[in-house]
Amino acid sequence: MLERRKPLDLLFPLKGNASSRVDEDGVRPPTTLDRLRAGVMLARDAVKAVSVTAMEALREGASFIGIVGETNELVDPFSHLDAPIWSEQPPAELHKLAYRYCEELTMREAGNFYHSFKYLPDEQRLAMCAIYAFCRRADDIADGDWADRFPGSKGEMDPEATAYRNQLESLQDRGTILDEEAYLNKITQLFFFRKKLSTCYGDVHSTDPVFLALKDTVQRYSIPRDVFDDLISGMEDDLYNNRYRTFDELYVYCYRVASVVGLMCIEVYGYDNPMAKKYAESWGIFMQLTNVLRDVGEDIQRDRVYLPLDELERNGMEEQELNGKIVLNKHWEPYCREYAARARTYLEEARALLPLLPRRTRYSPAAMIAFYDKILRQIEKQQGDVFTKRVKLNKVQKISLAAAVYLRHRFLPAFLDPVWAALARVGLLPSV
Repeated sequence: MLERRKPLDLLFPLKGNASSRVDEDGVRPPTTLDRLRAGVMLARDAVKAVSVTAMEALREGASFIGIVGETNELVDPFSHLDAPIWSEQPPAELHKLAYRYCEELTMREAGNFYHSFKYLPDEQRLAMCAIYAFCRRADDIADGDWADRFPGSKGEMDPEATAYRNQLESLQDRGTILDEEAYLNKITQLFFFRKKLSTCYGDVHSTDPVFLALKDTVQRYSIPRDVFDDLISGMEDDLYNNRYRTFDELYVYCYRVASVVGLMCIEVYGYDNPMAKKYAESWGIFMQLTNVLRDVGEDIQRDRVYLPLDELERNGMEEQELNGKIVLNKHWEPYCREYAARARTYLEEARALLPLLPRRTRYSPAAMIAFYDKILRQIEKQQGDVFTKRVKLNKVQKISLAAAVYLRHRFLPAFLDPVWAALARVGLLPSV
C-alpha cells in the first residue's frame, strides 16, 4: 500500500500524525519566504484613486453597463479606469456589478462547480462565485494566457515588482522552468495579483471586479488572508517546479492549490465544530489527487509530472512512459489502484465534513465530492487509461448524481443516513 503521510507544516493532524501549525503547542513560525509573500501590500497613498466624479458617473450608469461584449466575450466593466483603487467605499450598485461579473465568469468556466452551489442562498452563491473567480484568475495567470492588468504599474520593470522577484528568487532553491519572457510576465502578474488581494484586507477597494466582490465576501464571512496568499504561493511554485520527488512534496502543492479552497468555502457554508477545518483540508487533497491522476497525459505534454517520482521508480516505471505507453506497463494498473485507495482515505475524511455543515449548504460540497468520486471510479474501471480520452462525467451522470445528492443532503432525515450508507455500500444507491 502506498504511504499516506502528511508534511509537518500544514493545518491539522489526521491519519498522518503530522503536527499542526495552528496547534497552541506547536505553531510553525513563518519563514522568510512566508513573510515576503505576506508583506505585499497596496498603500492608499502610493497609487492613483478613481475620482469621485468618475465613481458617481459609474453609479448612475451601473444598470446599463454590460459585462458581455458583442462577440459574447466577458468584459471587465471597470477596464476603462486608469486607477487601481476606489479610495472611498464604492456604492452598492458597483458591488452588484462586480458580483455579476464573477458569476458570469463562473458559469462560463466551471459548469460543474457552478452547478454544485447554484442552489445556495443568493448571498452565499455570489460569495462562492467571487472565491471561484479569484482562484480561476490566479490559475489563468500561472498556467494559461490570461493577461491581468494593474492600472498605473510599469509592468515587468516596476521597481516594487522587480525587488519582490529578486527576493523571491534568492529564497528559492531552484530556477524557473519557463522561458525568461514567460517567467517575467507571469511572476510580475502574480505580484500585482497579491497587491490586489491586499485591498481586501485594507482600507482601499480594488477596481478589479473580482477583488471588489472578494473584499465584500471576506468581510461578510471573515475569511483569513493566509488561505488566499497560500493559493497564490502555489501558483508561484508552478513557475519553479514541474516535478515532485515525494508524496510529501506533492501534498504541500495539493494543500496550496486545493485544500485552501476548501478552507475558503467552509467559511461561507458556515460551521461550529473546528473539526470542519481538518476535513476541509482533506476534501481539497482528495480532489487534487484525483485531478493529478486524471490529467497525467495532459500534464506530461506540458512537461509537468505531478505523480511522485520515487513511487513510480519503486514500482518499476519511468516518467518517459507517461506519454501513454505506461498503460502497457504491468505495474501501472496496480499502482493506479493503490493511488486511488490512498486518495479515498482523504475522501473518507472529506465526507466527515458534511454533517458539520448546515443542511442548507451541505449540498454544495457533497455534489463536488460525489462528482470526483465518480471520476476516480471511472479511472479504475478503465484500468488507469487516462490517455486515450479525458475522463469526465456525461450529462446524465451529472444530473443523476446531483439529484441523489440533493435528495440525501437536503431532505433525508439524519436518522436515515446509516440506511443510505449501507445501501450505497452494496451498490443499490449512489455513494454520495
